[in-house]
Amino acid sequence: MAPWKPHLDPEAPTPLYLQIKSAIEERIRTGALRPGEALPSERRLAEELGVSRLTVRRALDELVAGGMLERRQGSGTFVAQRLEQPLSVLSGFSEDMQARGMRPGSRWLRRESALASPAESLALSLSPGEEVVRLLRVRTADGTPMALELAAVPKRFLDDPAEVRSSLYACLRRRGYPPARALERLRAVAADERVAGILGLQVGEPVLYIERISFLEDGTPLEFTRSHYRGDRYDFVAELRGR
Repeated sequence: MAPWKPHLDPEAPTPLYLQIKSAIEERIRTGALRPGEALPSERRLAEELGVSRLTVRRALDELVAGGMLERRQGSGTFVAQRLEQPLSVLSGFSEDMQARGMRPGSRWLRRESALASPAESLALSLSPGEEVVRLLRVRTADGTPMALELAAVPKRFLDDPAEVRSSLYACLRRRGYPPARALERLRAVAADERVAGILGLQVGEPVLYIERISFLEDGTPLEFTRSHYRGDRYDFVAELRGR
């Protein structure tokens, strides 16, 4: 971060820490501060801006709480790496991360074959007694947890859960079952103790809960996935057009 001297007005009704917060937000929005870039220490910022370290710390605390900055133990404060996912494109997590030049990863929590649950049977149009392959994992980007994902696929399309090593969609394509379209439903929920612990959040922090049902070209349901995405790291973007 280059030497920086925003205009601060001690006489303004807006507190100094909020003025500093707004100035840093503007530098992030304009690209003067890029994702992953380190900020100077609180002491150095306080000296450069002519304010107390407490004022600087309060401004940074606000930005960390809002997801624009992140603190790394023993390393300092950095601009958070937020990811944008266009809602008009059908792709898997691994493909999304690779397209951004990031390394996708998974930490497997469970891989199993089991009878479909009522919710899975309904979403996948299964008959009573049909089995699914169920995949539960933490999805990571460059080692950072981004989402908790639970996917279910009818066993007639994927008979061995161990066959999925990284990308589920790549595995399905290899087997001759490429997803052609999908329906997604998104809503904001509060992270419970389990989700918060897995994703490194505080209990009650907002996360994006997403249900996706993907289909083959002929309309046959192929996959039912329920995911919790970190709200401080992931933005979903939709392009809207006039009629």
